[in-house]
Amino acid sequence: MTTCAELLSESSHVRPARRSTATAADLPGELQLNPDNVRNGLAKLVLALVELLRELLERQALRRIDAGSLTEGEVERLGETFLRLAEEIEKLREYFGFTDEDLNLDLGPLGKLR
Repeated sequence: MTTCAELLSESSHVRPARRSTATAADLPGELQLNPDNVRNGLAKLVLALVELLRELLERQALRRIDAGSLTEGEVERLGETFLRLAEEIEKLREYFGFTDEDLNLDLGPLGKLR
């Protein structure tokens, strides 16, 4: 289970500032960034958000199907669209080496994405 804060913290390493009465001179003057971590952290965040949006859109589509407000052609196109989207997310997940659990956001009181 990955939280948004964990995704962001994986994208770079910043030396923490002291919490006492630090002045500007006491604060670190540089960030220690690793380009590989930034790329993977950003990719993980984007893919997790895309997966969240896909899940929300799919649930909304199912509600509309159940309500009978879509034509047969619209239902067919929605199904094909969600299938292709899931395939593309899977390709990107494999490309970056993420597991399903890496993209499973903890939505707090709402529970996990999956």
